[in-house]
Amino acid sequence: MVLLGGFHHVKLPVSSVHKSLEWYRRVLGLEVAIEFVEDGVLRGVALTDTDQTLMIALREEPDRAAGLSGFDPVALAVPTLQALHAWSEHLDAVGVEHSGIAEGSVGWLVGGIIDPDGIELRLYTRERRP
Repeated sequence: MVLLGGFHHVKLPVSSVHKSLEWYRRVLGLEVAIEFVEDGVLRGVALTDTDQTLMIALREEPDRAAGLSGFDPVALAVPTLQALHAWSEHLDAVGVEHSGIAEGSVGWLVGGIIDPDGIELRLYTRERRP
């Protein structure tokens, strides 16, 4: 059997790399790991968290970004319910609307986190409900 070791990165289309870069930095605390410059123009970035446990790539593709508006392609893992409460408070502090904490099919989640292109992100606990 050939083994997989998780995700290397998730790539999302965006209408504006600069606008989305600012949002993902402010909201998720991600930092630029790689810039993709084509013909002298920034067309994409790869962002990572401080512990380098995840990578989200943003690629300037306005038509594709519009096609994902209203969809929730990414759920990010949060280790505990306590950490999810901290995320909820952080989202409130940075002025980002969200669903609040709710029970998910396995653990707890915060949904309704909408990026500048209308793409929804969710935060899910790895911790299971009793």
